[in-house]
This record gives sequence, C-alpha cells and structure tokens, in this order.
Amino acid sequence: MSNDLIHAADRAAIQRLSAALNLPAFEMGWVWLAGAGPGDPGLITALGLHAIAAADVILYDSLSNESLLAFARPGVELIFSGKRGGMHSCKQCDISRTLVSLAQEHKRVLRLKGGDPLVFGRGAEEALTLAEAGVPFRIIPGVTAGIGGLAYAGIPVTHRDTNQVVTFLTGHGADGKLPELDWVSIARGSPTLVLYMARKYAGDVAAKLIAAGRSAAEPAAIVSNASLADQTVQVTTLACLGSEANKTSAPAILVIGENVTLREQMDWLGAVAGYALAIKSQAAIKDVS
Repeated sequence: MSNDLIHAADRAAIQRLSAALNLPAFEMGWVWLAGAGPGDPGLITALGLHAIAAADVILYDSLSNESLLAFARPGVELIFSGKRGGMHSCKQCDISRTLVSLAQEHKRVLRLKGGDPLVFGRGAEEALTLAEAGVPFRIIPGVTAGIGGLAYAGIPVTHRDTNQVVTFLTGHGADGKLPELDWVSIARGSPTLVLYMARKYAGDVAAKLIAAGRSAAEPAAIVSNASLADQTVQVTTLACLGSEANKTSAPAILVIGENVTLREQMDWLGAVAGYALAIKSQAAIKDVS
C-alpha cells in the first residue's frame, strides 16, 4: 500500500474519531492555536489532531513534532514559524500578522506550537492580535513540557510526601536575559521549582537560590529533549546545576526539589528499556528532606 493511501486511511480514521467525539468544525476564516505536546507525537490531543487534518494552512514551531504534519490533508500549506532563544527565528510580530492575513483570506489556519500554547509560549500574544483584528480563534491546550516532560523522566511534579506547591518559571525573558524575579520569595515559597528555557542561565539561577537559602545539595535534574527517543535526564545537585546544564545544547526543562529523588523508583522509560527500578518503602520517601 502506498504512503498516500496509508495517509488517506489515517485521515479517514481521524474523521471518524472527530465525528464520534462530536468535535467542532474547523470553519473557514478561523485560527486555531493548538499545543502539540512536549515532543512525543502521541501526546497531542484528539482536538489537536482533528485540527491538523482539517487545516488549510499550518504554521508550525520548531518544538512541535513534524511527524504530525503527515496527517494534514493533501494541498495543505506548511509554514515553518519556529522561534528558539539564541538562534535565528521568525519575528513574533510577523507570525501574528501572517495569522491575521491568512484568516482574512478565508482559510482555516492552524498555529501548531510545542507544549501548551499559553505556557511560556506566545499563544496569548497571537490570540490578542487576532482579537484586535476581529479574527475568530479557538485555543486548544496541549501537554506542557514542565508536566509531561517530567512524567517521561519519572519525576512527579507533585507528591504529597514531598510538596504541596510547585512553581513554574521561565529563565528567558523577552530580552533574552534571565528575568528579574523575587528569588528570595521563590526560594522560600515552593519546595519544587520547574524552569523553562533556563539552561543558559542555570548557574545564575542556582546561585540566586542558594543565596536565598536553598541547600546547595538539594536534588536537581536536567531533562533534555523531553519525551522523545533521545531524551536524557541528568540528575545532579543545585550547586552543580549550571555546570551540568552547560553539557547540552538541546531544549531542556530544569527541576529542583526532593521530587527528583523519586526518579530512582519511577523511571518507567528506563524500566521499558530493561533497567531495574529501585525499591524503597513509602516510609523512606517520607524521610527525604
């Protein structure tokens, strides 16, 4: 069977799924802002897959898995619209204007973004531009890397024996620099910290947190290429976070907190690959501090 026939069968299956779930029609002149998840194409939502199959134009990011584009219909226009800190990228104002222009041509326009479009992405900026131009839009949430990526690393975002609070931060402001934040309050206020786009400034973040009272020996981890086949997880300490983060140039999520210690038991991907999981009692977990 040819690839074209296989893709036709896939699209027919998506259409049946969309009908069974009574998913909304993708109308002409609309823009849908969809999250593709952290990397693994299986983590896209049913509504996101429905949007890919129905769109006339897809503007996709560098962090959205390109294999998902195989489910687009014949004749779809594909426009790369990736942005990456420290690298040549499309200008956000140009992307937003393109979304408006294409919608005004009565096309079904899909903006496919890695992770979730509203979590440290620019989905809100794009939505506001569309609203100002009078273009109707829909927002399709996605699995954000700070939750889904850590799950693939075997690190829970929360566990009732380690934390009742988690804080998500970005290490990359609009100017490309580490944002000016209240690091003392952050250090004291949340046992678990998850940082997006912070690899470049990991050492600075660690220094600020240690100066604010966090232990230099506190567990930390760097999850690179989260949820993909080449995912790597480097477990370290807060004091060594900067030096370890400098060893990779891949997109990475940083996590700081006692939750990282649970990876030894919860590395399910490692178990799939044949590695034995460590066995510890719940009492031992409660003693972690």
